[in-house]
Amino acid sequence: MRGNVTIGLASGAVPVEWRLGTGPVAYEAALSAMEARAAAIADGTAPELIWLIEHPPLYTAGTSAKPQELIEARFPVHITGRGGQFTYHGPGQRIAYVMLDLKRRGPDVRRFVATLEQWIIRALAAFDVAGERREDRIGVWVRRPDRGAAHEDKIAAIGVRIKRWVTLHGIALNVDCDLSHYAGIVPCGVAEPRYGVTSLADLGRPAKMAEVDAALRREFGPLFGPVTADQAAASAALTPSLRAI
Repeated sequence: MRGNVTIGLASGAVPVEWRLGTGPVAYEAALSAMEARAAAIADGTAPELIWLIEHPPLYTAGTSAKPQELIEARFPVHITGRGGQFTYHGPGQRIAYVMLDLKRRGPDVRRFVATLEQWIIRALAAFDVAGERREDRIGVWVRRPDRGAAHEDKIAAIGVRIKRWVTLHGIALNVDCDLSHYAGIVPCGVAEPRYGVTSLADLGRPAKMAEVDAALRREFGPLFGPVTADQAAASAALTPSLRAI
């Protein structure tokens, strides 16, 4: 059962590189850069990486996506190798692409996913938001008694792929994105009316992206191990071509 999984991973041999992107990054370019970096990590020629970015509005379809769950293709739809179903990415949503070497840290995918959830939950606590994990639903959820006794909204989605025991893709945390854009899909395959989507802004907890990034960085270390200094300046120079993440 998911509830019995251990939280936290063994630290890597060296600090994880922490890189902050600037401006929206096209999905195809991000995917290509991520694949190349994950291969380099597996080969032992590059350090592990957390890459924080935003995307322009788009939908992605995971390996379990069903055609009928794409209600209206309002934005470009990208087929991807991550687990899960349809989800939305767009401005005001913090994407954290997580490239870690589970061969060295411990080859336990369930533990990795649960630790990602706990990372988000701890970061949300900084904004007085009580995020929770669920046995039957991946991601982080928030109770919404104002919308009904059993209503819950998803504030963060998780989708991962493991290649040569290096993780790809990661988390998507809604900070202040346009929630109406989710209407074009069945988010993560969850169609019950009592389950919706939300954001920090929607919950009345507005936050700047830099504040969210700081919370994510602060809570990463206790769960995954130390990170390097921010690489925002270097990332700004590299983002147009994404030639060396």
